[in-house]
Amino acid sequence: MIGLISGTSEGKELLSNLNNYTDDILVSTATSYGGDLLKDYKYKYLNTTPLDRENMIKLFKEKKVEVLIDASHPYALEVSKNAMEVCNHTGIEYIRFEREKVIEKFLEKEKVLVVENYEDLYSKLKDIKGNILNTTGSRNIEKIIRLSLENRIIHRVLPSLKVIDECFHLGLELHNIIAVKGPISYDLNRAFIREYDAKAILLKDSGKEGGTEEKIKAAIDENIYAIVVDRKSLDYKNKFNNKEEVIKYLKKLQYI
Repeated sequence: MIGLISGTSEGKELLSNLNNYTDDILVSTATSYGGDLLKDYKYKYLNTTPLDRENMIKLFKEKKVEVLIDASHPYALEVSKNAMEVCNHTGIEYIRFEREKVIEKFLEKEKVLVVENYEDLYSKLKDIKGNILNTTGSRNIEKIIRLSLENRIIHRVLPSLKVIDECFHLGLELHNIIAVKGPISYDLNRAFIREYDAKAILLKDSGKEGGTEEKIKAAIDENIYAIVVDRKSLDYKNKFNNKEEVIKYLKKLQYI
């Protein structure tokens, strides 16, 4: 059986490609929402809850997974770390699929800044006067709050009841929440910047598919700061940025 950890739109596309050859697939997503997006595809088993190391081992052994494709989000390092350790422990072939970074092409722009982590954001934001648009996701809102900035911060999040409830639990007011499903177009990014009179936008490098280019281009053309929290990387054994190359590799090893 082929295991697939799906955390991005490419995970869905990989599953579609795999369905040209087999449905003997175990798919794992972190949420029921992620599972709902896969209802039109073929697989033998679907998990829709986060898995720690022990539960990964148990599930993969039970379902006799022979090869694992890790297409988790590029910022979900703990998922990838656990997946690699589990594969090393169980003898499962590990394959990493990851979106290519796009930030490099914008580094010469004066107002495009990169930080290593959320703690480093403070030094970049403390002198910015005005509103800040945060697009790093609901799981990072608490990190932004802990910076204790004086700015008004508008948080763009997924339009799900669970996420909105989490926002309220963190003390956010309704007028500081934009609930919309990404990726967002260049024009809509510019519209949000203008509507909220943002002087900076916070983002992750989620690749071309994640709408990173549109956010940065909108910030540049609106003459505001684009501050990117950089990806950390692991030492992946088999890493691919191209879905077709993943399929070729699986064919080479006769998994499909």
